[in-house]
Amino acid sequence: MSDNTHISSTPSGTSRFATTHWSVVLAAGSPKSSRYREALETLCQIYWIPLYVYLRRRGYNRDQAEDYTQSFFANLLERKSLQKADPKRGKFRFFLLTCLKNFVADEWGRTQAQKRAGDRKILSLDIDDAENRYSLEPVDELSPESLFERFWAMTLLKRVMSRLRDEFVTVNKQQLFDHLKAYITAEHDLVPYSTVAAKLNMNEVAVRVAVHRIKLRYRELVRQEIAHTVTGEEQVDEEIHDLFTALSS
Repeated sequence: MSDNTHISSTPSGTSRFATTHWSVVLAAGSPKSSRYREALETLCQIYWIPLYVYLRRRGYNRDQAEDYTQSFFANLLERKSLQKADPKRGKFRFFLLTCLKNFVADEWGRTQAQKRAGDRKILSLDIDDAENRYSLEPVDELSPESLFERFWAMTLLKRVMSRLRDEFVTVNKQQLFDHLKAYITAEHDLVPYSTVAAKLNMNEVAVRVAVHRIKLRYRELVRQEIAHTVTGEEQVDEEIHDLFTALSS
């Protein structure tokens, strides 16, 4: 990639991959793929904050963690490391974390990180947002690896919610989404259906049906997002279990 290559890390909600297992990783590892750039952006959106907070929990300060994140992705692309990702060897996020650990442990990586990141910032990182989210985590409660897992889960679900919102906006139903989103992940219905029905000028039965449908669609989108980096349906179920385990830790 040339020095002026720049990858957005801001979720746009416009990326839409078919639910083909491992599809995003394979596309991102193949520069000749028509979906190459979109795939890279998707992976960056999902993984840069988890990798960044991993580095922060390892003891690196804000500037160091940003430099390492930038230079790691630059190195990943230059060495075409994504082509080495093999679904038979385990989960993609563990492959990526292992690559980061190896990069940071490498003497060349340590001495060149700041220089290379300064010369080639391929990601547009919202460090303030990442820092605010990181600051909410209890100090020393989770290991760097566990924190990486937790932020992977939160980032993926945030992306799913963004996709779901975009679907409602497309059909001019943003107000409906804004009122129903509170029901999606809540274990108990905190707001009475009658209250929402009155605000939306709907009857209570219609609201219940709408809540049921939005929950189903949310679950479908979670499965779609996870399916991009696994090899089969059984692994989707395993990843969903890992995701909610990470959130509950």
